[in-house]
Amino acid sequence: MSAPTTWSLAQFRTPDSAEVRLGIEAAGLVRFPPSELAGTTVMGVVADWARWVPLLRAIDVAALPEVPEARLTAPLTYPRKVFCAGANYSDHSKEMGTAAPNPDAEPFFFLKTPTTTVIGPADPVPIPADPAARVDWEAELAVVIADTCRDLDASTAREHIAGYLVANDISARGPFARSDAVSPAFGFDWLMHKSQDGFCPIGPGLVPAWLVADPQALKIRLTVNGVVKQNSSTAAMVAGVDKLVAAASRITTLEPGDLVLTGTPAGVGKPRGEFLKPGDLVSVQIEMLGKITNAIVARDRGNLS
Repeated sequence: MSAPTTWSLAQFRTPDSAEVRLGIEAAGLVRFPPSELAGTTVMGVVADWARWVPLLRAIDVAALPEVPEARLTAPLTYPRKVFCAGANYSDHSKEMGTAAPNPDAEPFFFLKTPTTTVIGPADPVPIPADPAARVDWEAELAVVIADTCRDLDASTAREHIAGYLVANDISARGPFARSDAVSPAFGFDWLMHKSQDGFCPIGPGLVPAWLVADPQALKIRLTVNGVVKQNSSTAAMVAGVDKLVAAASRITTLEPGDLVLTGTPAGVGKPRGEFLKPGDLVSVQIEMLGKITNAIVARDRGNLS
C-alpha cells in the first residue's frame, strides 16, 4: 500500500505545551495551518464547514511551515455521536458464522461513547489484563459529517460528508453475551462490548471529501505486530457510505463532526481464537487516508467490569 498522497486536518501537541492545536498533516509531517485557522480546532472548523471549504480547497500544503516535534492527538475532540455499522462486509459475517447481510435491508448501527472511547492515532489502548475479555481488532473507514441534517436520501448524502479518517473499532468479545441476562432481550451487552475506554482510535486526521475521489475504492489493511490480519477494500461493503449516512440520518439528526464507522472486513481475531494482549502493536492503514498505530497496554483494573 503506497504512502498517502493527500493531506488532512489534524490536531497536535508539542513537548513544550499541553495545548491541543489544529495542524495540517501530510506524508507524516505536521504543518501549521493558515493564519485564518489559528486558535481553532478540527471540530471548530467542521462546525462551520461551508465557511471554511474555499480556504481549505486553496491550501498550498508545501508552503506551510512545519511544526517541530509535533505529536498527533485525536483529530476530533469530540464528536457528539459515533455510529458504527454492523455486519457490513459479507466476508466478515461469514467468518463470524452469521447469515450473509441483506443489501436491501436497513443497515444496523450501534453507538460508542465519544469522549471516552475516542483516542488519537498513536495513543495506547488500555485493555483488561484478564484474557477472558477477548479484545479484538476491527479496521474501519470512518465518515465525518459536515452539517446538521436529517432524513437524507442516499443520492444526496455525499453532500453532507466533510471527509474521512481511519478508525479501529476495538471490541471486547468476552463480556458481550450476558449469562446473567434478565431476559433474552438483554442478552447482549453492546456497551461493555464496544464502549470501554480507548476503544475507538482514530486518525491521523480528517481528509476532506473532495480529496477522495471514491470512498468505495480504498484499500484497507490491519496488522498486529507487523503480521497482516485484514487486507481488503471498501469496495466490499454491503451498504456503501452514501446508504449508511442516509440510514443514520433517518434514525436521528446528524450533526457536524459526527462519525459513522462503516464496518470491518474479514480477518478479525475471534474466528481464529486470536486476541489482543498488552505489548501488542496494532496498525490500521487506509489508502489515501494514512495510518494509525496503537500500542495495547494493560488497564489498571483486572476484571471485565
